[in-house]
Amino acid sequence: MVTQAPPPTARHRSRFRRTAAVGTAASALLLAGLIVPHAQAAPQDRTAALAPAQAADDKDVLTVAVSQSVDSLSPFLASRLLTTSIHRLTYEYLTNYDPKDGRTVPGLATEWKPSADKLTWTYTIRDDSTWSDGKKATAEDAAWTFNKMMTDPNAATANGSFTANFAKVTAPDPKTLVITLKKPQATMTALDVPIVPKHVWEKVGDFSTFNNDKQFPIVGNGPFVITDFKVDQYVKLAPQKGFWRGTPKFDELVFKYYKDGDAAVAALQKGEVSFVQGLTPAQADALKNAENIKVNDAPGRRFFALATNPGARSKDGKTFGNGHKALLDPAVRKALFHATDRTTIVDKVFQGHAVEGEGYIPPRFSSYFWKPSAEQKIGYDPAKAAQLLDQAGYRKNADGKRAGKDGKPLDFRILCHATDPNDKAIGKYLQEWWGELGIGLKVECLDNVSDPWLAGDYDLAFDGWSVNPDPDFVLSIHTCAALPATPKDTGATDNFICDKQFDELYAQQAAEYDPAKRTELVKQMESRLYDTAYMNVLAYPNALEAYRTDQIKSITTMPEAAGNIYGQDGYWSWWSAEPAGAEEGSGGGSSTGILIGVGAVVVLAAAAGVFVAMRRRSTAEDRE
Repeated sequence: MVTQAPPPTARHRSRFRRTAAVGTAASALLLAGLIVPHAQAAPQDRTAALAPAQAADDKDVLTVAVSQSVDSLSPFLASRLLTTSIHRLTYEYLTNYDPKDGRTVPGLATEWKPSADKLTWTYTIRDDSTWSDGKKATAEDAAWTFNKMMTDPNAATANGSFTANFAKVTAPDPKTLVITLKKPQATMTALDVPIVPKHVWEKVGDFSTFNNDKQFPIVGNGPFVITDFKVDQYVKLAPQKGFWRGTPKFDELVFKYYKDGDAAVAALQKGEVSFVQGLTPAQADALKNAENIKVNDAPGRRFFALATNPGARSKDGKTFGNGHKALLDPAVRKALFHATDRTTIVDKVFQGHAVEGEGYIPPRFSSYFWKPSAEQKIGYDPAKAAQLLDQAGYRKNADGKRAGKDGKPLDFRILCHATDPNDKAIGKYLQEWWGELGIGLKVECLDNVSDPWLAGDYDLAFDGWSVNPDPDFVLSIHTCAALPATPKDTGATDNFICDKQFDELYAQQAAEYDPAKRTELVKQMESRLYDTAYMNVLAYPNALEAYRTDQIKSITTMPEAAGNIYGQDGYWSWWSAEPAGAEEGSGGGSSTGILIGVGAVVVLAAAAGVFVAMRRRSTAEDRE
């Protein structure tokens, strides 16, 4: 919904990625004219495309406090929620998602149509999308982006799962993009890949190291253009004048880094920032009655999980890292499940602002939400946990410690995000619960969990991803194909899971156009992931965030009825945000909701039911 703030007493100049799963995407409909993400890059004279600047002290600046670091401003490498959200603001994707219900709507492409065998997809590229350096965005840019990912493994680091099944991509003319597949692919109306400007990116040499963070402004064709960046300080963006969906109303958008959540909340209270996300329940409660501050507490699209290291490995068959060997035993992993009280975590840590974890897909996406049967469920049962450990050969010694046949005590390490108080709080509970079983646990809270994670130097880790209307991406990160090519490379894997049965199911769902059949396959994948006990989904946290109503007059949530503002499947929130004190009807966005244009769109003809595939993979650090 669009939240409407009360009338402000004075105008403040601030510095300021659904309920049910959108399953059957494209069966028959879809309206035109919608918003889209963009491309970025980095050259010379693009300032002409930016909205005219006002005097520095008269700018409406929307500042968003964030706690996550930018991993890369290259859309070919970025995986964290913050960075991929920024890329949604600066690059168009072929399609976008309706903020009301998440269905597929036009982006850079206005129409799409499959051949009878669904192996050839033809997209009509809009003729009113322009790069911020003045050049027109065409089908050639899209074809070049996809071909680069198909031919350069380094360019496929972040989004390679979307193009792995592509046989050929061509642009017969500026308005036509043709993608030929090796086999049917259910994500063709939701290719979540930022399209970049060919004339900029074809000059890049090594895509594994190019972070796109040296030259500004960065060339893109979305509603915003990246104008400046300082590591662990800020990312600044300016509205792009003439963006086809309408120029954003704020004069500047800033993502400002705060390592400490309390400092971010204090900045919100002082009016130094306009918006804060990732609030703790205590922070949210403290802000509910604060003057000029509105708290948004909505069902989230993320899961919060405990991941085990199943033995870090690469596609070439080599193992690496120093994960605890005991975790290779599924009985030990299940014992840890049984010794973890999810109900207490929801009640005590999240203080009720979450739903108890079960399957891999959050209940917000009801079509794909899965829960184990009573017989299958690995519930809180310390006695059962002790029994499993005894049977696995890890009995208590004279000191009350579990030890293996070699006499070494069963001691684990868990990676914890230093900036996340939930990680720390749950870590203390795990130390208590597992300690009663005779298991030692060291909670290693780090500013950077990515390095040890990618190196396989961990036993367990707090994990989490934002899920999208279509779960393809968050499922793909647990396939063997997502593993790094060699120990020295970086793969798209979440935590090195490689299971033949899971892979077989993934291949089946990826090629299944029938919504009901595909949904059932996805649920079988969730069941398999649960049974292997590699991932213990502890909770589905609510989106807890707040903004200043004397700085933001209105802003769009997704879904519009009780949805989140930060990390959306699109750019609706920041594009639609209206400064407090702005006159009704001014600017490019809508203060009363986002209207989808009414152009006819050829989606999927009869057979379809192509699912809306939207991945918001949150991150590697945001592991997200």
